[in-house]
Amino acid sequence: MSIRRNPVGWFEIYVADMARAKKFYETVFNVNMEALPSPEGSDAPPVEMAAFPMPAMTADDGAAELPGACGALAKMEGVHPGVGGTLVYFSCEDCATEEARVADAGGNVVHSKFSIGQHGFIAMVNDTEGNMIGLHSQS
Repeated sequence: MSIRRNPVGWFEIYVADMARAKKFYETVFNVNMEALPSPEGSDAPPVEMAAFPMPAMTADDGAAELPGACGALAKMEGVHPGVGGTLVYFSCEDCATEEARVADAGGNVVHSKFSIGQHGFIAMVNDTEGNMIGLHSQS
């Protein structure tokens, strides 16, 4: 069986303060995030979302050919951020670079960059909302 794309289709990081969280992620990862419209329909709960940059759709079937998963920050009534839920790892050239931006962006470093052997290096940090995220690099 040949897999040509990342099987993770989407992720959401729940936040309490969208502006604060958006500023944190834009600062740490040096990206621009864009607002997404709330899902439509009478049974859809209102949700405020800011999307991470998404790869261009290039394959014949509309599948993204680039690695990585699409995702967004999300703010929705009844859903709360915090440690202990899903852990998202962000790919980096050198995770020490993003780690160095965390404190100035309002977060804190939980575990500084350390080796995970043949799989590279990781660092663990908390964002401004109390979510723990991972930073991963090969060097």
